[in-house]
Amino acid sequence: MSLEPNALAGAGVHADEEAILRALLTLPQATVDELSIASDQPPEQVAGALARLSGRGLVARLAGAQPQYTAADPRAALDALIHPAERALRRAREAAAELSALFHTARAERPVAGPVEVVTGREEISRYFVRIQQSAVRDVCAFDRPPYVHAVGNPVEPAILARGVRWRVVYHPDALALPGALADVRALATLGEQARVLTDVPFKMHLVDDRVAMVALDTDTATVRAALVYPSALLEALSIVFESCWQRATPLDGAAGEEEVSDEDRQLLALLAAGVKDDAIGRQLGLSVRTMRRRVRRLLDLLGAQTRFQAGMQAARRGWI
Repeated sequence: MSLEPNALAGAGVHADEEAILRALLTLPQATVDELSIASDQPPEQVAGALARLSGRGLVARLAGAQPQYTAADPRAALDALIHPAERALRRAREAAAELSALFHTARAERPVAGPVEVVTGREEISRYFVRIQQSAVRDVCAFDRPPYVHAVGNPVEPAILARGVRWRVVYHPDALALPGALADVRALATLGEQARVLTDVPFKMHLVDDRVAMVALDTDTATVRAALVYPSALLEALSIVFESCWQRATPLDGAAGEEEVSDEDRQLLALLAAGVKDDAIGRQLGLSVRTMRRRVRRLLDLLGAQTRFQAGMQAARRGWI
């Protein structure tokens, strides 16, 4: 007979047991041999399954010289099996909520006198930077620009992206001018990061779940301080600033739309749109400034653009970057 998938697995009933139960439900009563034929299973397997089904209250053995079996009302019998499982799942969900609260408390928050806590020192800032990222559940919004307190790159991000967390970053052109930076950003984009670039990124920040933000307080590395901002009007303002910048920023994760441009051309256009300077572009792509400018001229002509900024915008509209 044609069977549906093992619909009763959640009640602890295996597929072979469900097949025998379905066969028995179509008969007032049946022997092991009759059910063996109906379910196309060997008699010894049927006998074992009937014993297990009987233990769960789904099947009853009838009195008589030749053992026969009959099915109980599945609704009542299965309810008796399902309710304990539902209670166990409910307890597990409650425990998960409690454990999650402990996780976030340990990694991102500690009692403070107000909505802002100032953290000083490279080691302390790096520790909190990792903690607030690891606490992400829904989304991370970031402004990225040099200088950096910790090493360039973010080894924590790929694992968090793998959990399905939405990750949006607005990069300053100076961040993309660092050696290998654009390749790193594109690699993160393949993992799910949404990257954009803006010439006037206001400050460096990571905002997690609209619950806590880390904001750099210094623009040089001589004094290393960061502010942890907790739920408040200030945190809401940081979220609004990010969304405004995100709307104005140029996407970096578009796919190529035409064959006239190579991968290197697309990288060049992305850097132009980001406002990266000529010498930094040359270092990124391994080109002399003269060669780079010649290729820029060709791309300007191809796009019908008068300026490099126009070329970047046109390339974005065409899906080249």
